[in-house]
Amino acid sequence: MKHFPVFLAVEGRRIVVSGGGEAAVAKLRLLMKTDARIAVFADAPAPEIETLARSGKITLVRRAFAPGDTAGAVLFYAANEDAAEDARVAALAEAGGALVNIVDNLEDSRFITPAIVDRDPVTVAIGTEGAAPVLARAIKAELEERLPPVLGVLARFGKAFRKRAEALPFGGRRRAFWADYYFRAGPAAVETGGEAAVRPALDALLTRHLARQPRAGRVDLVGAGPGDPELLTLKARKALDAADVVIHDRLVAPEILELARREAILLEAGKEGFGPHTPQETINAAMIGHARKGLHVVRLKSGDPGVFGRLDEEIGALEAAGVAWRVIPGLTAASAAVAAIGQSLTRRGRNSSVRILTGHDVRGFAEHDWRQLARRGEVAAVYMGKKSARFVQGRLMMHGADPATPVTVVENASRPEQQTVATTLAGLPAAVAGMSGPAIIFLGLAPRHAGATAQPDAPQETPEQTALIR
Repeated sequence: MKHFPVFLAVEGRRIVVSGGGEAAVAKLRLLMKTDARIAVFADAPAPEIETLARSGKITLVRRAFAPGDTAGAVLFYAANEDAAEDARVAALAEAGGALVNIVDNLEDSRFITPAIVDRDPVTVAIGTEGAAPVLARAIKAELEERLPPVLGVLARFGKAFRKRAEALPFGGRRRAFWADYYFRAGPAAVETGGEAAVRPALDALLTRHLARQPRAGRVDLVGAGPGDPELLTLKARKALDAADVVIHDRLVAPEILELARREAILLEAGKEGFGPHTPQETINAAMIGHARKGLHVVRLKSGDPGVFGRLDEEIGALEAAGVAWRVIPGLTAASAAVAAIGQSLTRRGRNSSVRILTGHDVRGFAEHDWRQLARRGEVAAVYMGKKSARFVQGRLMMHGADPATPVTVVENASRPEQQTVATTLAGLPAAVAGMSGPAIIFLGLAPRHAGATAQPDAPQETPEQTALIR
């Protein structure tokens, strides 16, 4: 992020524009929405600027910008439509202490003006750092359609009512009141009685919410999916938006954590096989402790909480503590990884079942039915298998698995840094060497297309073996 978005207080403060042509007029149309004191310096101002000056809405100085003209100014726009003149006035303005924007010159500007959706006092600013103005305008147009004009009216009344709403406890109860107002009671009041009906509706709504018994805390055990935020379920997205506390695994993508409310408490409860981890007892205590305070807790797990997520242990702890809970499933990593290689976990004529395995458990490397897994045509997805790759390889080959059995490793499935390596059982340990991200190992599957990176030192299966295995 090269431009940090902020909302600058400009009420009663001075904004200066240098220029009198179309570029200056365009900026003034936007600046006139503010309560700033606007001064324009132009020796040949356009008629629109003359009109604004005559009406007293701006101060017009009919000459070129000069040193000292930015005295007391917070913002300065160079809009002369002449590169040399813009550079001259921008240098003077910056020397005078103002933030400088040069119209259509992103590189030399100290700030940029975003596309704005105005529902005063609700304002949505859309910026692309100059990379895609067309995209910003498209987003603006869509938001203009979705945000009703009445939103500004409701926000103005809501702002004046904030002090009274503080009678409700901070957190979930206060958020519930405002949600009820903005999405139900407020629009209904405007529709039936206009602006005059809004304040009485607010008073009645507050009385009802003050009389409500506070809700008990609860815990949502939520699947965050494999990493791509677009693969998050709608129910999971809503839970994140409502949560007071989010206790998340280390593998949950930062882009998904960004979907939580800014006021939410984020607690990392990282675990790593054969490495540092947060004890399960600590996680249980955190969930129960926050829920007993009446808070909405989201226990956010990478993938699906029911697949190698110690879900039963956490539910057991919550039930023993008398804490309400629910499970919101997520897309498990194997589903995303197999989609990435263009394959299916099952296929008629190849396999009618698929096994989901873990490479290690609480006792170390995990034991499985290796004789069954070693048969031709078997398909398995191995989670947490990087450190146990040589162990898995050895067990399978000891029980008769063909060294040329196709194996695919998908690292960081569904994420931008996703990597796919096609190899064989013989080349499995070398394929995962050096991988640092979460990986799914598919035994018995090769990528459908040629987009994967082949492991160079691994023996490849023959067409006859491929036909038998697939």
